[in-house]
Amino acid sequence: MKTPSPPHAPPGILIVDDTPANLQLLSDMLRQQGFRSRPVPGGEMALRAAEASPPDLILLDVNMPGLDGFETCARLKRDPKLAPIPVIFVTAFNELASKVRGFEVGAVDYITKPFQFEEVEARVRLHLELARLRIEQTRHVTQLQEAVARRTAELAAARSRLEILDRAKTDFLSLISHEIRTPLNGAFGVTELLLANSTDPAIVEYSEMYAQSRRRLLALLDDAMLLSQIGDGVDTGAREQCALEHLLEEACVRAMPLAEYHHVRVSTPPAGLGLVRGSADYLVRALQGILETAIKFAGPHTMVHWNGDQDGSRTWLSMEAFGRTVPPSAQPHFFDLLAVRETILPGGDLGLGLPLAERIVRLHGGSVQVDNLSPPGIRLTVRFEAAGQPTD
Repeated sequence: MKTPSPPHAPPGILIVDDTPANLQLLSDMLRQQGFRSRPVPGGEMALRAAEASPPDLILLDVNMPGLDGFETCARLKRDPKLAPIPVIFVTAFNELASKVRGFEVGAVDYITKPFQFEEVEARVRLHLELARLRIEQTRHVTQLQEAVARRTAELAAARSRLEILDRAKTDFLSLISHEIRTPLNGAFGVTELLLANSTDPAIVEYSEMYAQSRRRLLALLDDAMLLSQIGDGVDTGAREQCALEHLLEEACVRAMPLAEYHHVRVSTPPAGLGLVRGSADYLVRALQGILETAIKFAGPHTMVHWNGDQDGSRTWLSMEAFGRTVPPSAQPHFFDLLAVRETILPGGDLGLGLPLAERIVRLHGGSVQVDNLSPPGIRLTVRFEAAGQPTD
């Protein structure tokens, strides 16, 4: 691409004509309008002059002895350094065939002799401006391509770092799930021996607290292991078809110890919701985690209510619990893994069960949503991809 003249320098015009009077006239008139004009009397000399110092525009006579204007223009356009320079033919010919041939070899415009200088100046300024805009466009495209290339490289590096961090998180979750079980089993065994067969009311109360803490620790380890497996891209069995009614019944059974500990009842799950696509084991674990979250938000001696229905290709479930709401600051990242660090409930954080459940549902093509209710409470809504109705 030709480099334009410096901003402080006037545009340079190369004038090519074998008639000295025409050369002199055009050169003088262009200089009077502030252009730098270079007159040359023939095609060969024009090629050498352009090669030595590329002009901003060329006014080229068509009918010249030796190397005529058509061949001169064609040779200019074969040189990558000179090809972008706009060429305006100056000719006494007005035939259509002559004009078409000029455009075919690369000219951008025609001026017919005898010419009016106002027309010459107007066409020269127009094509200088068009050439400037083309150069600017090329520069902007190049800058954009370079910026896209840099951004692509930055994103690739960031993705690589995220993959390393995600791998480290997965390895850590797997490590604690495996390695903590052995010392915990010893601690559990000793504690159970110390608490066994005691009728002291205080010891009985401690036993209940211990049992709840034990269940929570083991659930945390199981959730950590499952999260690490999901992080490794484990097959979720999304092609299976499962009766949602059976999944709900099993989730209720698994969540019952937590409900009893919090003195919360759970309504009978809705029936007749058909089939959903996915792995039964994973989906039961997800529904258990969502139900246990609802239980944690429910007030003592209240009930978690189920609702559900099918809507075309989607099946939805909702669990309503009245007692507490999600703080506004926590709601946008309620299902984030890092949100388990925050104290959302008076009794502590929510653990890994909820983010694990949300990931399982999402991997199966569904979604989980939380909404605050009034009187204070929450509604957890789960949507699945329906797979039809169960058959007997």
